[in-house]
Amino acid sequence: MNSSAPSSRHDARPVLTLSHVSKSFGSLLVLDDVSFRVHRGETICLLGPSGSGKSTLLRCINWLERPDSGEIQLGGVRIGITTGGLVMTDRDLSRVRTRIGMVFQHFALWPHMTVLQNVMEAPVQVQKRPRAAVRDEAEALLAKVGLSDKQDVFPAKLSGGQKQRVGIARALAMRPELLLFDEPTSALDPELVGEVLAVMRELALDGMTMVVVTHEMAFAREAASRIVFLDRGRVVETATPNAFFTAPASDRARQFLLRYAGNDGRRVAGLEAGSPT
Repeated sequence: MNSSAPSSRHDARPVLTLSHVSKSFGSLLVLDDVSFRVHRGETICLLGPSGSGKSTLLRCINWLERPDSGEIQLGGVRIGITTGGLVMTDRDLSRVRTRIGMVFQHFALWPHMTVLQNVMEAPVQVQKRPRAAVRDEAEALLAKVGLSDKQDVFPAKLSGGQKQRVGIARALAMRPELLLFDEPTSALDPELVGEVLAVMRELALDGMTMVVVTHEMAFAREAASRIVFLDRGRVVETATPNAFFTAPASDRARQFLLRYAGNDGRRVAGLEAGSPT
């Protein structure tokens, strides 16, 4: 029932490989021997209870947090460590990070820049791409996320959902090989969640390679290629969405679906409302 292989509609070449990644903060073990691969065109949804290490894992992938042990490779290149075993220089690390886009919980837009300027800034300043070409691409990306009419607006005038869609456009403007989402709807009012998830579903259909930390069970079931379920820093279960949501292999996953997915979780886990956990 568990599966670590890509589905047949995705490229078999791994974009991201995590091998035995562990991370502690003091005496607290947050990630414990985490290993899995992400293949080109896949959407991997990281599910698990709060405190299970999901966000820390994303931060380790782009080296915002340094793992204590294990390896993380992007397209066969080890992140953070050189072939000689030394920690990468800031310049080398920055070069690798340009290949990974990240969408945060709290938008992180520059308030003194317009929407268009926010999207254009990194491609122009970091990647040194021609401003005119970047502007054309940025305008196309804003159209893609439904914000063509907001390109000259400052972030303070946007709703939370609009800010998050700008954040997605900004990440895409760097032409990343991999896009990371850290609970992108958690800071949004409920009525704004759908507009962000709609953009993410479209990216999944377009074949963007993504790793998504989310508590949106419906999105995970519809858009994910595979589910990676974490608990207490360990990968407990890896499965297709259909397998995970209809017949989870682990008791811990069944408990999670009961507790965190509400009535829908009870239904998809095949559990009655009164069933013991």
